[in-house]
Amino acid sequence: MLHRIRSAARRPAVAALALLAGAAALVAPPPATAAPPSGPSEALAQWIDRDTVVWKGAEHTAAQLEFGSHAARIRLVPGTLSPAERLAHPHLTGYPAFTVDPRDRGLAPTALRGRLLAAQRTADGGRATTGVQIPGVLDDLYGARARHATLGPDFHHGRPTLTVWAPTARTVALELDGRRVPMRRDDTTGVWRVTGARDWAGKPYRYLVTVWAPTVGKTVTNKVTDPYSTALTADSARSLVTDLDAPELAPPGWSRLAKPAAVPLRRARIQELQIRDFSAEDRTSRHPGRYLAFTDRRSDGMRHLASLARSGTSYVHLLPAFDFATTPERPADQARPGCDLASYAPDSDRQQDCVAKTAAHDAYNWGYDPLHYTVPEGSYASDPDGTARTVEFRRMVQGLNGAGLRAVMDVVYNHTAASGQDPHSVLDRIVPGYYQRLLDDGGVATSTCCSGTAPEHTMMGKLVVDSVVTWAKEYKVDGFRFDLMGHHPKANILAVRKALDALTPAKDGVDGKKIILYGEGWNFGEAANDARFVQATQRNMAGTGIATFNDRARDAVRGGSPFDADPRVQGFASGLYTDPNSAQENGSPAEQRTRLLHYQDLLKVGLTGNLADYTFTDSTGHRVKGSGIDYNGTPAGYAAAPGDALAYADAHDNETLYDALAYKLPPRTGAADRARMQVVALATAALSQGPALSQAGSDLLRSKSLDRNSFDSGDWFNALHWNCADGNGFGRGLPPAADNKDKWPYARPLLADPALRPGCATIRHTAAAYRDLLRIHATEPAFGLPTAAAVQKALSFPLSGKDETPGVLTMRLANLVIVFNVTPQRAHQTVPSLAGTPYTLHPTQAHGTDPTTATATYTRPSGTFTVPARTVAVFRRG
Repeated sequence: MLHRIRSAARRPAVAALALLAGAAALVAPPPATAAPPSGPSEALAQWIDRDTVVWKGAEHTAAQLEFGSHAARIRLVPGTLSPAERLAHPHLTGYPAFTVDPRDRGLAPTALRGRLLAAQRTADGGRATTGVQIPGVLDDLYGARARHATLGPDFHHGRPTLTVWAPTARTVALELDGRRVPMRRDDTTGVWRVTGARDWAGKPYRYLVTVWAPTVGKTVTNKVTDPYSTALTADSARSLVTDLDAPELAPPGWSRLAKPAAVPLRRARIQELQIRDFSAEDRTSRHPGRYLAFTDRRSDGMRHLASLARSGTSYVHLLPAFDFATTPERPADQARPGCDLASYAPDSDRQQDCVAKTAAHDAYNWGYDPLHYTVPEGSYASDPDGTARTVEFRRMVQGLNGAGLRAVMDVVYNHTAASGQDPHSVLDRIVPGYYQRLLDDGGVATSTCCSGTAPEHTMMGKLVVDSVVTWAKEYKVDGFRFDLMGHHPKANILAVRKALDALTPAKDGVDGKKIILYGEGWNFGEAANDARFVQATQRNMAGTGIATFNDRARDAVRGGSPFDADPRVQGFASGLYTDPNSAQENGSPAEQRTRLLHYQDLLKVGLTGNLADYTFTDSTGHRVKGSGIDYNGTPAGYAAAPGDALAYADAHDNETLYDALAYKLPPRTGAADRARMQVVALATAALSQGPALSQAGSDLLRSKSLDRNSFDSGDWFNALHWNCADGNGFGRGLPPAADNKDKWPYARPLLADPALRPGCATIRHTAAAYRDLLRIHATEPAFGLPTAAAVQKALSFPLSGKDETPGVLTMRLANLVIVFNVTPQRAHQTVPSLAGTPYTLHPTQAHGTDPTTATATYTRPSGTFTVPARTVAVFRRG
């Protein structure tokens, strides 16, 4: 079932996406304008190892592989897949298999370095031909040895060796200093290398790869950058021969960097932000839109992050900061809207129209269009041409660490910006048809939005591991969030974990075991349901210590789905049943009540850390496990331990939480009540077991003017406003038409309503209330329970059952009682088993910043907790 929009930074050539089953459905980029291929346009045959070819649609009779200009051949006889082959290629088990004639097996290395066809005489006397997919046989012939090779620039006593894996290339040379330098091939690994002089350091280079390119049906010589680049010239035109260990690339204090104490993933509280959003409109920053903005300790943005760190936020999650494809890196080349955007009405369509005209060439991009995986993006550097980006990225990490925050990188190894002969294709122009995941007809899989990669292939999996280790060692990154992690094999992500765990302070300068990992474990596309390998999905990653995003609780808090035609469909924190709006899609009062109570069950499971085996009484009065609660036809609970599921109420995808509530709460809802509902919604994640994430600015009621997919909406719709005098972003015009026009009839009256633009007092109050929640979480050990058994023992929902109150959720956690009241009335929750037990409102709230929450009371004789409307209150025993 479609139930989540996952948007990513795709320029016009890489359009926005909408993912399936917790992820998104993506629009594929337009095809490259290359010449049409000669010969078959499909590749229905797959050479899976040196012994076996599988050919979809073939007759199970003799066939052959043809290669070379004189049509040399490799004979194929009908065969079957071995058990090991079926295990390695489960999606091919139903297709005819052929065995390579033993007399011809030695021809494979030669055959793979040119045009290759599968051919067969058909029953009617005709001839069938098709292209051949070769990743499997390349792995079989070269993968075991090549996986141990050091690729990219490697320095020894000041002399660089440049190494690239290109087993199918006829020749590879180095373009450097305007000359062509031959490279030597290792026939056992398919690796080409050349060692240069000391004076090569700092020079730009490219590889000249002469190779058969199936997408254009001819042999080409590609001038291509190094996929293992460590530095680049501006706009990624050339790689640079760079030693990341060079002393001049280390900012002062880098080798002695003191990091904040590591926080276990199960206790992590994470703030997600985009580098440009953070400072582009911060007038107090000396480096707006740059890495160095995180070194501006006195800026409004850094002061706010530091205050969150003091309250309990432990990590900042940076949206992609590796080199991406489609943002001009030089400021002079970056377009800017040519309109007076501030002059238009808050519900005007003029702002979005003006922003859209320059969106393809402006400085803004979320960064989900990877070009070079292991080089910092140049548009965030003061100078994109050279190694300033390396130094300044490191200074950014220093700045965050100095503010008490560890740094997480959002990494996107599941796809590339382009494939084939496209100028933004790197991997596929070096080893055509290997690094991309191919469908059974030979086309590149695009379920991730763009040209999908194949981490199940040895050398793509190696690239993922090598890249992550480089970021950890050379940039001292403290965690990684994997985009569309479910498109990776579980084994690949576990290999990343193993490689990080091997890093030690004495040997590598970092403690890899303290680096956290989490990602999007959505199950969709050509890899869905473990069709090709065991995926790194929510269910499969349980028990690994690597977390996946928990969309169950998120949907229950917000209500409905991002795919809803009517964005007013309500949920727990947006007024379903307790404060209904006029949307017919919400159903009758009886239907709303039933759905709200089911949402409360989803939230109960979420508050446990989304544990599969946690047992409790659901809202129908039955004893159930977390896995027994339904979520769109799948089990709600899937975690084996706290830390397996990451809680959140909003992230960069979809409308911000404030905007979702703007759509869903009745229009009459006042600013103060909207803010209170925002805090309760955030509390469902902040006070859960396991890690939790919030989008930067959600504590400031951040709005993107109802934009559901702001990947290409520029600074105008995306920038964070740390100074409340600048507003929260609401009313900056109708959001861009491309992804929002169907919502404009709902958006226009809201944006025109001045009551929905909160003032400073409301914004400051919300931020302070959120910090109170963080302090409670940080200071109460019960929020960091280490095992499922400990959660089962310490956490309960004493009023859950047939008589529980719709809109009020009461949780007992060790010596705490937490009441979430989203109703417009004061709630009285009587827990008879606690009668006579002393409880008081948690001192952080009793003496905190919210006078309304401070009125929450407890009546000891009856065990009754009384909580104001639209409030989360935490009570402590004793």
